[in-house]
Amino acid sequence: MLTKRENLLETIRGGHPDRFVNQYEAFNLTVRNPYAVANSGPGYGEPPKKNLWGVTRAWPVGTPGVFPVHDQEHIVVKDITEWQKYVKVPHVQYSAEEWEPFIKQAEEVDRKEEFVTHLCAPGIFEQLHNLQEIQNCLINFYEEPEATQELIDCLVEWELEYAEVACRYLKPDAILHHDDWGSQISTFLSPDMFEEFLLPGYKKVYGYYKSHGVEVIVHHSDSYAETLVPFMIEMGIDIWQGVMTTNNIPAILEKYGGQISLMGGIDSAKVDYEGWTQEAVAAQVRKSCEAYGKGLYYIPCCTQGGPTSVYPGVHAAVSREIEKMSKEMFPR
Repeated sequence: MLTKRENLLETIRGGHPDRFVNQYEAFNLTVRNPYAVANSGPGYGEPPKKNLWGVTRAWPVGTPGVFPVHDQEHIVVKDITEWQKYVKVPHVQYSAEEWEPFIKQAEEVDRKEEFVTHLCAPGIFEQLHNLQEIQNCLINFYEEPEATQELIDCLVEWELEYAEVACRYLKPDAILHHDDWGSQISTFLSPDMFEEFLLPGYKKVYGYYKSHGVEVIVHHSDSYAETLVPFMIEMGIDIWQGVMTTNNIPAILEKYGGQISLMGGIDSAKVDYEGWTQEAVAAQVRKSCEAYGKGLYYIPCCTQGGPTSVYPGVHAAVSREIEKMSKEMFPR
């Protein structure tokens, strides 16, 4: 029987997996770092909290994650042409002593079984609109492209510094990078605009990780983004996590399988809700596993950006059903 890590590599490389990769099972996300701890957001249902970038964030009850608070009082960048006046870039250069407990966490992971996975969130686009507010951000791509590009360049340089310290101290095998690029039905930016503003920076960031020992790059965007897949491949993404069923998953697999793998296909909203049942979960998991293939280039997973759920028990319920489908579709 293949280890979780081996089975994932067989899946994304077109080999011979012996079962479905079961959601995030191959990625050990327990390893943190000093910056992530200092920048942590509020817990579920807790009061809003300001992070190191000055962004106030909240996690309201019944929602899938932490969101920025964007009334006029809390918007950080009130004028994109003066972004340097508002943006205070946090440092990531912590001492070796501060890194020590996190290095120990990484050393305790069995790397034959799992990938030591460095979590990066939010990504470049999300950080951009977290600082400005989403509507202001999108308008500024059109009305203030030069200032927008300057701020993007600043965020890219910060991401590269963060990548350097993570690779130096943790030596991650994989990264999970969050950056939602669309709604359920469309991308936030046109492909041409995405290519102009975001692709160059991401090629630098993901290129750095790949050149410093990171084997697998997982990018989370629980959205419609199939028009951006060629750019995902160009920037070096191995797995697009969060693929919603509003994307034409079979067509993407047919056209791009072998260049990128898809992780998702189980829309969280269809299983993760108040009053969920194991039967409803089973139906969604079966539908996805049967529709999207027997393992190659497809990883069944909720579209949620981590091994968790809004309502207790849902993530584990989905994993149980994927295990059942493995036994059914990968007979030994």
